[in-house]
Amino acid sequence: MIEPTDLVAAFERNTWIIEAQTEALSHEDSLIQTEWNINCLNWVLGHIVQGRDDMLNSLGQDRLFSPEVSERYARESDPVVEDGPNVLQLSELIGLVRQSQERIGEAIGTMTLEDFAAERTRGERTYTVGSSAHFRYFHDTYHTGQTELLRQIAGVGDKII
Repeated sequence: MIEPTDLVAAFERNTWIIEAQTEALSHEDSLIQTEWNINCLNWVLGHIVQGRDDMLNSLGQDRLFSPEVSERYARESDPVVEDGPNVLQLSELIGLVRQSQERIGEAIGTMTLEDFAAERTRGERTYTVGSSAHFRYFHDTYHTGQTELLRQIAGVGDKII
């Protein structure tokens, strides 16, 4: 099983990648839509924070997003195509990614393998705290990888990290 401190470090790496991929981008850049059926950078970053909020909540921590903002960036929500209700500015989203990282570090950083092995039940499904946290890390990594492509779609054309 992955150590809790290793998982914190893995989330830190994703946060670093997000910061590098959004460097020098404007809020307008984050709203650029592609010709393909994928979401813009703004939605992807909001969805990352929304997913981290779900993780924090499962660990008994408070969410960063209000219910309305969470709904805006939830799975299967409408694409963000322009500024509008509950669409956050790029700088605010990046700040929330950093803040979520700090809170994940606080929540998981002191946990033990025994804490991670604790079982939880939702409906008919039983899972461990660690397996749930690891799935949320997978989700975070999946969307963090999208930021590289969305940076290039914004027209940056720089060297890939």
